[in-house]
Amino acid sequence: MVRAYAFGYAEDMDTVAFLVSKEGIEQAELTEPWAAVEKAGGRPQLISMEAGTVQGFNHLTPADTFRVDQTVVEADPSSFDGLVLPGGVANGDLLRWQRPAQTFLRGYLQTGKPVAVICHGGWILIEVDAVDARRITSWPSMATDYRNAGAEWVDEQLVVDTNGPFTLISSRKPDDLPAFCQELVGQFNK
Repeated sequence: MVRAYAFGYAEDMDTVAFLVSKEGIEQAELTEPWAAVEKAGGRPQLISMEAGTVQGFNHLTPADTFRVDQTVVEADPSSFDGLVLPGGVANGDLLRWQRPAQTFLRGYLQTGKPVAVICHGGWILIEVDAVDARRITSWPSMATDYRNAGAEWVDEQLVVDTNGPFTLISSRKPDDLPAFCQELVGQFNK
């Protein structure tokens, strides 16, 4: 099933980019923050490497597909008020080595606007050197990667780090989504 979302928001509402690869996206880590942004009156936009659809997963089982709103090449990083990096092992791994995705992320980070990352979504932050001297959490298997990149990794449900040019919101796993969604909506609506 392909899910497409239609929006009818006022032009001054926050627009939040969800940056994902083509497949391996942990579905709950995409859909629950997406729904939270919509419920708060925001306009989520799915950004990926290619036009068409991306594949969500429930852990290792393929789930729904989702229509891409813009490719990383088409999207203007400065036009977004927030950025979400959903998890999924394959999603995080595939996204981190894609140069156009790195370019989009670097452009977004220059805006100083908040970033919310969960689970394995942060590998691309490591690739663009955006975690040095930052406090962050993730799925535990990423702890060494973050530490090697200069971050202070902690095993906590939610971490909000303001020690840098942008606020960094992070959580570990789908069980942390209620706290993660509440914080990201609060940050993006400032």
